[in-house]
Amino acid sequence: MNFRRLAVLFPLMAATLCAAPFLAFRNGETFTYRVGWGPLGRAGELVIAAREEPAAGGATEVHITTDIASRGLVRGFYAYDNRGEVVIDRQTGRVVLTREKGSDGKRNTDTETVFDYVRHKAVYTDRVRPNKNETVAIPEGDPIDLISALVGTRDWNLAPGEKKDMLVNFGNEFFPVAIYAEAYEEVRTPLGKYRTLRLAPRMEKDPRGVFKRGGEIKVWISQGEVKLPVKMQLKLKIGAATLLLSDYKNPPATPAAAPAARGGS
Repeated sequence: MNFRRLAVLFPLMAATLCAAPFLAFRNGETFTYRVGWGPLGRAGELVIAAREEPAAGGATEVHITTDIASRGLVRGFYAYDNRGEVVIDRQTGRVVLTREKGSDGKRNTDTETVFDYVRHKAVYTDRVRPNKNETVAIPEGDPIDLISALVGTRDWNLAPGEKKDMLVNFGNEFFPVAIYAEAYEEVRTPLGKYRTLRLAPRMEKDPRGVFKRGGEIKVWISQGEVKLPVKMQLKLKIGAATLLLSDYKNPPATPAAAPAARGGS
């Protein structure tokens, strides 16, 4: 069981899109996923939540948190807890800050990356392993975390066979990734059955991290009136983690999630 790789996947990826108002998450949206690993259907839980907060100069920032923890029988021998946070300027769509903090009982994580677009630098701080502290150049583009980009695909109108190129950031590294729309597929979750579009991020040149080790990431976006990431999957050589949407909270101004999100064929 490697919840640490799941934690790295969700809060700390960033992607280049054109600078524009950030619309991927609505204020108050919360996604809860049941995490399964191999035959263990309830090995953990992931909660992704978005909230708006005022910032300096009258700006508005969106704080996206990802909390992942082991659950059930797994927690008895592997107590894992991790929180990631991405702060995005609502008006420009730019990532301002990323954080990650967690522990599995043996190893602790406490990192932070601050993005400086005036100097085109990202300052990476590792409080547990300060020898890894580093200031790196931000490549051309406006970073945004991968989860927000994937949720934002509900506005991309991609069709199977189409793709969108991105620039991904893991802490102090940047590299290109393409998100491919693969096929429409029916998916069952604790909330019901959905018609979805399956998306697959791929690192086509100089693969690193999960991709270098033959890993795969896939996301299924419901195709109903309200489009939601209802399933995610991370495949590794040692097994596969599957995340199924088990609860969704919508801001009051939008329709209730479950009935609206289910798309017909």
